[in-house]
Amino acid sequence: APVESRSIDRYLRVTGSLKADAQAEVSAETAGRVIETPVERGTRVAQGTLLVRISPSETAAQLQEADSNAAQIEAKLGLVAGQPFDRTKVPDVMNAKASLDLAEAEFNRMRSLVDQKVISQSEFDQRRTQLEAARQKYQSEQNLADQAYRSLEGARARVALARKAVADTSVRAPLTGIGAERLVSVGDYVTRGARVATVVRVDPLRVELTVPEQHVSLVRVGQQVRLTVDAYPGQEFAATVKFVSPALRSDQRALTVEAIAPNADARLKPGFFATALVRQPDAAPALLVPA
Repeated sequence: APVESRSIDRYLRVTGSLKADAQAEVSAETAGRVIETPVERGTRVAQGTLLVRISPSETAAQLQEADSNAAQIEAKLGLVAGQPFDRTKVPDVMNAKASLDLAEAEFNRMRSLVDQKVISQSEFDQRRTQLEAARQKYQSEQNLADQAYRSLEGARARVALARKAVADTSVRAPLTGIGAERLVSVGDYVTRGARVATVVRVDPLRVELTVPEQHVSLVRVGQQVRLTVDAYPGQEFAATVKFVSPALRSDQRALTVEAIAPNADARLKPGFFATALVRQPDAAPALLVPA
């Protein structure tokens, strides 16, 4: 019988468990009464899907109040939408400037009259005092306009916070996956930071494998992995090594390796125990004879 030399794929057999690619513990960012829970456990959700809705009555009132305060300051400053702030165009500043211009004109007219001895020195001094008062008033109105604009910036920040609070009454999925848990029901009162749901991404899945110390040199990123699980005897699932730990675990004297397994049909579940055959990077030659 002829003897043939062929390359044979060699595999390292290791064990591990399946984990979700990502898991988000979704919490409420505002307090209130739950009024809607449209997603049940086990439901597939896309990123942004509404999970829980909280009553927006209080936050909507706060937003309306903040909007009103900001609009009041804008009206006082005479701001036009889309135009930058210019304190010289604030109504009170413009009025003070007009009064200053008038006082300066009167003072200049009185100066020529006092030189001609038409008016008394006391009347001229009175006009000087009025001019100085008008100048101080103009400067004061400019300062007040600047202060009002700073107040407007604070009011706008409160509007942004109030608007975010209204948006936060709709608790949405942060990622595409499956709703694993819903921890509240309609009528429950939740506080800020209270966990309301759990969303897990199971496509792909992560496979955490444990490689003994003596086989560490045989594992590389990019290697192909064949998985088997007890739930589906006789079937194999593909995966690819994506991460190799830089250090051994001291308690096990083993290396942690992570592979990524596609799971579009969601047949594989997080928590499954898996046996993995890690394909070696180079096929080794061997002499073969017919059986």
